[in-house]
Amino acid sequence: MTCFASGATRHLEQIIADYLVWVVILIVPVAVIYIFWKIHILPELYAEKVHHPQTKLIQVICIMSIVFGGILWPLAWILAYSKPVLHKMAYGTDKSDEYYLDPNGEHAGKPLTLALVDDEIINLKEKLHGLEAKRERVLDLNPNPNQVVGS
Repeated sequence: MTCFASGATRHLEQIIADYLVWVVILIVPVAVIYIFWKIHILPELYAEKVHHPQTKLIQVICIMSIVFGGILWPLAWILAYSKPVLHKMAYGTDKSDEYYLDPNGEHAGKPLTLALVDDEIINLKEKLHGLEAKRERVLDLNPNPNQVVGS
């Protein structure tokens, strides 16, 4: 009887091993490639989310990173998270044109130049509100507002 039981177990182990081999050969490489691809497009997704003006460049770097085994991936992250200062100096905005031309967006139906001006006004109002809050905190800390600076 023990021979029958050990033979049945060995047969079951062979069946499980056969299926496991096919899983390892077919499914695991596909899953690894898919996960590798999803991880390497994260900078591109972030750039699209924040309306980065160099989103297309970041997409190209992500594709090249996939082709070259991930060596350019840190560069894509650095570019995606960097503030586009030169773009703002050249074009007056740090957002992509698609952000302003989106028909469902905040600036829908406006010409691009008007959308840029409206966006700058919104940014200035936010800065002004922050400075007013900072001024109030300073006044709360200093009980004597007539005191001259440096005296």
